Amino acid sequence: MTQLGKYFSAFFLAIALITAVGCSSTAKQEGTGEYIDDTVITTKVKAAILNEPTLKVAEINVETFKGVVQLSGFVASQADINKAVEIARGVSGVKSVKNDMRVK
Repeated sequence: MTQLGKYFSAFFLAIALITAVGCSSTAKQEGTGEYIDDTVITTKVKAAILNEPTLKVAEINVETFKGVVQLSGFVASQADINKAVEIARGVSGVKSVKNDMRVK
């Protein structure tokens, strides 16, 4: 292998390592795969809330980070809060639910 070939190989190895480290997750930042998983969970929770006729999806904000779903917003009653939390917990992939909803 020529000197240039060695540098070329080392360069690509360094780029591969930097890319792998850049895609890993930290305590405050998700990796690409986790972000996609959380996006899917958020979409599933919003769809499940939308399919519940007693809840208004526009009143409930859904955010997901590493499988933990956070519900926030202002709803009509405590029963709506309880129902939204119950629905979110029933979605596959949800590790836990943080309830930050309030009654109007």
